[in-house]
Formats: sequence, C-alpha cells, structure tokens
Amino acid sequence: MKKPQITIVVVPRDRFYFARESLESLYKNTKFPFDLIYVDNNSPTKLRRYLEKQAKEKRFQLVQTDYYLSPNQARNLGLARVQSKYVVFVDNDVIFSLGWLEAIYNCAEETQATVVGPLVCQHTPLHEIIHCAGGEYLPTEEYDRFVSDRGAVPLNGSENKGKWHIKEKIYRQTERLSEIGDRLQRQPTCFIEFHCVLVRTDFFKRFGFLDEGLSCTKEYLDLAMTVTKAGGTIYLEPRSIVTFLSHPPAPPLQLSDIPYFMIRWSNVWELASLKHFAKKWDLVENEYFKRRYLRLGWRRKIEIIQPLSRKLSFGLDNPFLTNLLIKIDRQINRYLTDRHARILANRDRKQIKTFLARFPLLEN
Repeated sequence: MKKPQITIVVVPRDRFYFARESLESLYKNTKFPFDLIYVDNNSPTKLRRYLEKQAKEKRFQLVQTDYYLSPNQARNLGLARVQSKYVVFVDNDVIFSLGWLEAIYNCAEETQATVVGPLVCQHTPLHEIIHCAGGEYLPTEEYDRFVSDRGAVPLNGSENKGKWHIKEKIYRQTERLSEIGDRLQRQPTCFIEFHCVLVRTDFFKRFGFLDEGLSCTKEYLDLAMTVTKAGGTIYLEPRSIVTFLSHPPAPPLQLSDIPYFMIRWSNVWELASLKHFAKKWDLVENEYFKRRYLRLGWRRKIEIIQPLSRKLSFGLDNPFLTNLLIKIDRQINRYLTDRHARILANRDRKQIKTFLARFPLLEN
C-alpha cells in the first residue's frame, strides 16, 4: 500500500478544551490520505485516555510527555518522526472544512511552494470570521532587500545601522468570508500562521528544525523569514478553510487548562521569545517591540483575571480588584514558570546521567 505524502502533526496551542472536537473534525472532514502524529503534552487524565483509545482505533502515532512543552518543542517532537514529503502542523483547537487538506496539497504541487497555508478563521459560526489571510512583516523596500539579501535600509542612529525595522500586518482580519470570499484567490504571501500550515519536509532536512528559542510567539515569522532567506515561497490557498476556536474571547478556561495556559503565555516565555527573535534577525527594537513588552500577560488578563474579577464583583467591572489580581497573577505566573523550568532541568540531568551510564568512557 502506498504511503501518504502528508503527515499531520497535531500539537497543543494553549489549552486542551477543544482537542476532542478538533480531532473528530479532522477525521470527519479529511478524505485525502494522511498519516497522523499527535503530540500530547501532559494533558488532563480524561483527554489522555481518550487520545490513547483513539490512537489504537485509528492507528495514529501518539507521542506523550508528562510535562508541558512549548509549541515549537512539540512540533519538533512530531517532526522528528515524519517520513512523508509534506508535514502539516495543526493546533489542537482547529476545526476543518471538507476538502481542506487536498486544497493545500494541490497548491504545493502546482506552485512548488515551500509553505502553504489555508484561510484561517476564528470563533463561531465556523468558517465565517477571518483571522488570517496571510500577511506582511517588513515595509516593501526593506522586504525587497531582505529577499535579495543585500542588507537593510539604514535607519536613524548608528546603533541601528543596517538593522531591519520590522512591522506586522495580518490581512483581512475580522472581515466576514461571506462578504469577500469571491475576492480571495490563491496567491503568494509573506507568512502563514501556525494554526495550520503545510511545509515541505526536505526543507527541515536542509535548514534544521524549528527554533525552540521561540517558546511563545513569533514562531511563524521566524519560519517565514527562514524560508524567504533560503529562496523558498509561501502561498495562501483560500479554497482550504479552517477555524481555530481559542481566540479571545473563547469559552471560559477549564481549571485543568489553567496551568498550561499560564506557562504558555507567561511573561518570561513571551519576553524571552521576543528578545531572541530580535537578536536572531538583527531587528531594531522599535515601537512594534515596545508595544509587545508593555502588553506582556494580556492573554492571562483577558482569559483569567477579568472573568475572575467580574465573578468576585457579582458581574460588575472592578478596576481596583482587577489591578490587584494582575499583581497576584504576576507572582503566581513567575512561580509556575520557574517551577516548570526546574522540572525540565531535572529531566535533562536525568537523561544525561542515563546516557552516560550507557557509555561510561564518556564520563572521563
């Protein structure tokens, strides 16, 4: 039997609440042949048992850890097991339209694109409110120079000379597909977000796996910039449509989802990711970055703090209580992030010790 040319790698986005609905949608709406690798990072017991049962019934690879991973760590864990021509990374909160996979596969085959993404929608009703139809991340002149690798336009100030002055613009966000659908065509774009993205597997063999220094944000821009620098192309294929459900305001977080959500969107992870991204690509820390630094923790504020404040205030807005909870959240968030880092450090030490025990000559 001929092996599928596509392997889908599912990873957690920031919660586990939608995982079952997403997996059922995947099998219901995907008729095109595929292999599946599902990366399960310390999910709640009920979901873990469900995934184990589904893996046996549907015969997909289930990769489980008893600790939380960043999205790129989880993607790389799945990617290491991919043997097909293409890999499709999908978050565990995505709902799929019929024919989505065949459409992005055909686009990749017909355009020879390195990366292809679907039209990504948000919220319910499904496949109606657009979240991302591609986008751009540099002014036109700088992007042209970035593509040709001739250097950036020097900016004011010697400390910024030769650096890139990045921006970010997502196309068609919050517009209704029913109103503009006939105007969306297959086209090159500067980036595709990681909610759902197809990549040629041999690209990673040539240029390495995804950068795990980006633990929280800007992973999709890093991939796009790496592909562009390598001379590859990125396409939007709007005949493929998916919807992700956890865009704020999403349904209230389950108690079992809060620990991962807190770490996933921690101040430490987001700040480290932004700093790493700027240093890696020699970017000016302009207003784009300054705004992001000021907004650290905004997802926790929207998803955890504000709902809790309103609940404690009997449905009323209470700025004083909200600000108090923000201060408490920062302390808890730092504790959880530090604790998670210690868990990973201990795990790494144990793995190294086990490895050295197998090869005692290396200890010297």
